[in-house]
Amino acid sequence: MKQKIIMKKLSAVTLAFGLCAAAMLFIPSVTGNDQVQADEQVRSVYTNEPIPAAQASLRPIAVMMPTDKKAQPSYGIGNAKVLYEIMEEGEISRQMAIIDDWQGLTRIGNIRSCRDYYISLATEWDPILVHFGGVYYMADRISAPDINNLSGTSEYGTGGAAPGSAYFFRTADRKAPHNAYINGEGITNACNSLGYSLATRPEYYNASHFRFAEGTNTLEQYANAVPGNVIDLSNVFTYTKSYFTYNPETGLYAKNIHGGPQTDGLTGVQLTFSNVIIQNTKWSKRDAKGYLAFQTIDSTGDGYYFTRGRGIHITWKKTSDYAPTRYYDDNGNEIQLNTGKTYIGIAQQGRAVLYS
Repeated sequence: MKQKIIMKKLSAVTLAFGLCAAAMLFIPSVTGNDQVQADEQVRSVYTNEPIPAAQASLRPIAVMMPTDKKAQPSYGIGNAKVLYEIMEEGEISRQMAIIDDWQGLTRIGNIRSCRDYYISLATEWDPILVHFGGVYYMADRISAPDINNLSGTSEYGTGGAAPGSAYFFRTADRKAPHNAYINGEGITNACNSLGYSLATRPEYYNASHFRFAEGTNTLEQYANAVPGNVIDLSNVFTYTKSYFTYNPETGLYAKNIHGGPQTDGLTGVQLTFSNVIIQNTKWSKRDAKGYLAFQTIDSTGDGYYFTRGRGIHITWKKTSDYAPTRYYDDNGNEIQLNTGKTYIGIAQQGRAVLYS
């Protein structure tokens, strides 16, 4: 080895639906009577896959999920189109799943607390943030009027009732804190009761996010590409020792934690990704309790992009909370992701990624 992510009102959805019209793809189908019907679809900003236009006009959720061994498997995590993993205090990482097709999910979680640096990453997708409380460092940001969040318990430092807490539930199959969940219907009802828009908000939402390749990007065009059949993050996430293995038959990377496959509790299927991004990030320890800070808004970061069994060195920049993070090759060109799901590991700068 070498070192180195219901509409509040029908009218809101109709408006957002119209805003997506320019990007629509019309996929005809011919019936037995030779009648051509137009099935309106758009390219997903998360995966580049065709999805119903109505789904594309709705906001995703950004849900906090644990990596604790006793908390596995998470339910609904397989629906994450973008999955972030970041270290927190105690040398344990946490995940934030960006899920766009959450409406029909019957069990989502278990759900854990949030940190302020997750909010900075989440906002670039304009999601409904779903979490179970959080640390006092995030009190001001989580209380800002632009943030729409659902929490199973009160935020530290803010007091009062937690928004949407009545729609969370606990199960008897696990002990607290590993048994707090919500479902799609609960999210819809909570958002309606709180007056949150479930349609994308034009003043915050940026549909220009990842740049996707028109065909398949094998990275063969890069003379300095490195092997990327195994991506070992054991130095980055020391508790889970997360790693990925590439399957050339599917073109996907399978995620593993705690020495075995990471699966979705709803389906039993292992998590897989077309794209794996490692984002080296400046960080600091805030206090004696070990709470961390990450510089997610930066123009000097670097990292790696892995796809199709190869990897390249990249740089990245993010200019504000709602600005998408952009990733570039060493020639200064924005990298082209392959169609499919993306994993983004926010690595503490100085912790080596291993690949082979």
